[in-house]
Amino acid sequence: MTVRLTLISPAPSGALHDVAFDDDSPLDPAGIADARAVASAVDPSSRAYSSPSARCRATAEALGLSAGPTPELAGCAMGRWKGRSLATVAAAEESAVGVWLSDPAAAPHGGESLRDLRVRVGAWLDALRAGSGRVTAVAEPDVIRAALVHALGAPDEAALRLDVRPLTAVHLSGRAERWNLRVGGPLGPA
Repeated sequence: MTVRLTLISPAPSGALHDVAFDDDSPLDPAGIADARAVASAVDPSSRAYSSPSARCRATAEALGLSAGPTPELAGCAMGRWKGRSLATVAAAEESAVGVWLSDPAAAPHGGESLRDLRVRVGAWLDALRAGSGRVTAVAEPDVIRAALVHALGAPDEAALRLDVRPLTAVHLSGRAERWNLRVGGPLGPA
């Protein structure tokens, strides 16, 4: 039995434009239009999941997916940094940002560590591997990074070195205690 998982990053929102820790802001009209423009490239017959964030749910809907919000796919809980730009946080808490960027077990913001995120997302991913068929998940970029690190057995530090662009797809196939990665590209009309 093989499960084929496509992880799709959401369309742009204010937090992505501002390089800010997500504040659950909705998609802007341009983001919705961008997602609708590539909807034909997404398999609507797949089992579908979504991060609970407004932008992931709206992206899934614009892509034509009937995706229920899945708590295990929530973005990293960023505590007091939520909604703030990285530049603002770095200016106010330079050493805390340095610790966060260098130690995946650290959570100086009072939220969830990157390691905890990877463990949570990895448990979801491994449970999914027990099934078969096609699955699509619209997930926050940090969730996709955590899934890839887990799937590849890479060190947690690797998550911050992966760039996940808006409206891109990453493909994993899982079976027999392992995952294989097929590196994706931008979604486009079929």
